[in-house]
Amino acid sequence: MPAENFVDSNIFVYMLDISAPDKRQRARELVYGLLGDRTGCISYQVVQEALNVLIGKLGEPPDAVTSFLEEVLLPVWQINEINATPELYRNGLELRARYGFSFYDSLIVAAALGAGCTTLYSEDMQDGQRIDGLTIRNPFAETRAA
Repeated sequence: MPAENFVDSNIFVYMLDISAPDKRQRARELVYGLLGDRTGCISYQVVQEALNVLIGKLGEPPDAVTSFLEEVLLPVWQINEINATPELYRNGLELRARYGFSFYDSLIVAAALGAGCTTLYSEDMQDGQRIDGLTIRNPFAETRAA
């Protein structure tokens, strides 16, 4: 089954962030749903960013981070096809120039597009924005409105 849904690192971070219980619950529902139907996709960048925040900002213990890597970030997620290539960097730079995203957000969008995803779940970009057949969705938009 092809990947349809690209998930940004901030969604994974909220899965372990006890300071935001509503976002934590929503992130868990989204991620475990995508794990269940095998339509999720991430890049190596997402893995690296999530692990960095979990270790640094959230101060998760090493064994918890390793478990999260093995049980959530690696299984089922289609990461092996989205490598850092010259094309990914060129596409990221073009998206940055066209939309004004940060460089790293541009790489996330480029990876989602490169994987053929139709939805990008991220808190960092405008909810509902469409880019070349990709729709950005902030899964916490309802959480903020509540």
